[in-house]
Amino acid sequence: MTQSHFVESAGIATRTATLAGDLEIPGNASGLILFAHGSGSSRESPRNQFVARVLRATGAGTLLFDLLTPGEGAEDAHTGSFRFNIEFLAERMVAATEWVRSHPVARDLALGYFGSSTGGAAALVAAARLGSTIKAVVSRGGRPDLAMEALPRVTAPTLLIVGECDEVVIELNRQALDRLNCEKRLAIVPGATHLFR
Repeated sequence: MTQSHFVESAGIATRTATLAGDLEIPGNASGLILFAHGSGSSRESPRNQFVARVLRATGAGTLLFDLLTPGEGAEDAHTGSFRFNIEFLAERMVAATEWVRSHPVARDLALGYFGSSTGGAAALVAAARLGSTIKAVVSRGGRPDLAMEALPRVTAPTLLIVGECDEVVIELNRQALDRLNCEKRLAIVPGATHLFR
């Protein structure tokens, strides 16, 4: 457990790239949340930045990191070649988790995932692979339907959050909820759209 507020701009090594990340851990934090952003987004996402600030105010640490390198992000913007490659994104989540588990300040903290859009699917696939290492998964406006084969293997308690006005994604989340065998819940937020503006 860290005793003082810790902030680090990180380079997270994966098998194929080094990803930029921002690690922030309040003093005496008991847990750390890794963020998986959605397609076309990054660690700078205003919505995820807002959620991270709220979590840190409650005593949780956060790791916001880019699932893609700048070059991959530019390629994806033109071709869409990465955004729906959930296995690829999940590998990046696993690599970031392993990086945290070896970090001298963060390694003893309980770990959870917060995923948005396709990042929600990547978080669930990674959670299925890592089992009891991940203590909770939250998907906001996520696409857990893109992780259907992995869902029965998720053991972490899982919360699926969808905006009331996001009708297609509500149905996709309901289908995914039926595939989960862990502690689970679907929360529909009144008046919210897909992006929770």
